[in-house]
Amino acid sequence: MSEGVTSEIMQIGMQPFMTFVNVESSRAYIDDLYSPDSDKCLESLICIKNSVIGSNRQKESVIAQGIVPRLMQILKDRNLKTNLRLEAAVIIGSLAKGMADHVELLLNCGTIPLLLEILEENEKLLIDVCLCCLRTLALHDKGSLSTTYTLQQLQKLLSFVNPSENIPRQACVATILSCACKGPVEQKALCAAGAPQVLAVMLCMQHIAVRIPTLTCLAAMCYENKEVAAEVANTVYHDVMIPNLLVSLLSRDKPIEMQLEASKCLTNIYRAGALSAFDTIIANRTLPCLVRLCQAEHALPYRIAAAENLGYLTEVDSELQQTAAISNQLIGSLTDLLNSSDTAARRAAFRAFASLGANDEDIRKRIIETNRLMGRVVEGLGDEDEGIRLAAVRCLHSLSRSVQQLRTTFQDHSVWRPLMSLLTVFATGSPPPELLSAASSALCNLLLEFSPAKEPMLQQGAVQLLATLTTRPEASLRLNGVWALMNLAFQSEQRVKSQILTALGTDQIFRLLADSDTGVLMKTLGLLRNLVSPRAHTDTMMALHGSQVMQAVVLVLEGPHSPDVKEQALCILANIADGERAKDYIMANEDVLKKLTDYMTHPSTRLQTAAIFCIGNLVRRGEAGALERQQRLRDMGVLTILHQLVSTPDSLLFDKVKAAMTQFTDL
Repeated sequence: MSEGVTSEIMQIGMQPFMTFVNVESSRAYIDDLYSPDSDKCLESLICIKNSVIGSNRQKESVIAQGIVPRLMQILKDRNLKTNLRLEAAVIIGSLAKGMADHVELLLNCGTIPLLLEILEENEKLLIDVCLCCLRTLALHDKGSLSTTYTLQQLQKLLSFVNPSENIPRQACVATILSCACKGPVEQKALCAAGAPQVLAVMLCMQHIAVRIPTLTCLAAMCYENKEVAAEVANTVYHDVMIPNLLVSLLSRDKPIEMQLEASKCLTNIYRAGALSAFDTIIANRTLPCLVRLCQAEHALPYRIAAAENLGYLTEVDSELQQTAAISNQLIGSLTDLLNSSDTAARRAAFRAFASLGANDEDIRKRIIETNRLMGRVVEGLGDEDEGIRLAAVRCLHSLSRSVQQLRTTFQDHSVWRPLMSLLTVFATGSPPPELLSAASSALCNLLLEFSPAKEPMLQQGAVQLLATLTTRPEASLRLNGVWALMNLAFQSEQRVKSQILTALGTDQIFRLLADSDTGVLMKTLGLLRNLVSPRAHTDTMMALHGSQVMQAVVLVLEGPHSPDVKEQALCILANIADGERAKDYIMANEDVLKKLTDYMTHPSTRLQTAAIFCIGNLVRRGEAGALERQQRLRDMGVLTILHQLVSTPDSLLFDKVKAAMTQFTDL
């Protein structure tokens, strides 16, 4: 290539990109946009419209020239001719279909409030264009800029979807409303605006362009909102309730998109508590529909959507899990998805497997025996895609509930290695709490006493990792950290227990005992209970950490806690009282002894039982110092209280009373 040609190409490449043919005409059209002459302004608008439609580069250039405020000014001015405002609306709608930064600019400029304002006018064509623009913006309206619609605005939108309105208008409104459902506040507002009744009417329209967004809107309204879901489930149109209208859309003769959206609606209504898992609509219609749509005969996007929905449908109910697992070769269909190269397919399969194996050992066994499944799980834990990692961890957590598999398959595949790697990386960074929560939940099971993975995980720093989790701001992560440590402490060697106490430290234990989350508090007490038992470890652990343990127990007994919590504290005292020398920590503490006698007459029989069990351990005959302890407690009125409790109608309490009384001499 000659130098001259090269130079010419370089010069062309260096020329600034212009929206129009040349700089002069471009500047003229832009200037005309601000002209008081309506004809010139209209010509400019038409030119800009023709330029930006279908071209992101042209959109970028137009936006860079700063004309968006002028477009909005034209659109807002009711004194201008309608055709001017209409062209401005079309241009804004085209810009809204551009890049993410184009949309963000429009949202920042207050475009949505302006479009909603125009809906109050009577210009039909202008309203239609504004609704289309609103739909486009609503699909991108997220985050801090998220629009909240007033009741009046929602009612106005709903007024555009009666059967006499045109189909595009109805479809636009349904999409806008579905995007508006971002949380409980918006769901409730839509319900208050009368959306369930209006949407029930729209479900009966024969146009898929209306039905699909209507179904999407209903699904969004009902998601995890019991009140709204109940309102929707009880809404009637032509003597037919919405769930029954939805069932009619699950039939094989309906478009697959419609079947999927209808099943999603019913799933969300059920999961919100407005339908029972035993309802035939769920068990006999929704579940079979989703299982069928997971099969290989359907297109991959449909199978993915069906598997995702199936995972959510079956997540909490064991009957649905069992029914699904034996239905129509579902496990084979999900395995096929898991082996796909498509990220979304693998993610959906992991989620469905996690739900299916949540409760039933036989189902877990069938899943784990699926060819290469555990290998896929291990691969998923290290996948670059965060969604895959989360789905794989959830699947691992579900399968880790199997005692048999913990001892065999999990050990064969050393699943603890990638899990520990995942958690170690997370502990030093800022991972999504959801992913960290799922991973730490799986870790809890892998650290159970019978798990072969327990020892190698200890060697890889599991204790310090878990201690770090207990300091997290998220309650679920603190809970998992303490829970795993509690599992780890159960029947562990003393060196492991000392390692746990050292890693946590006294201050952190007290912080956990003062935690606002009751679950964290209960598991911390469970941890302390495991640390001071069995009896062979009690004396040693109390000799090393007795003062801190006693202080922790007193802190809980004196706090405003429920009987469940205080029962755990009393059980710790019972474990301490079971030791040979450890019981001296109780006998030397007048305050604790007084608390024990008080709890012997507490209104809660559970607390009475726990306190008397502790007393029985303290006065057990045949042990060094037993007579002195018996006399001390007799002087405090303990024996008298026991005699008074012999007549209790509670059988468990009666047994503990009799057992304690038999330990006293000279009865």
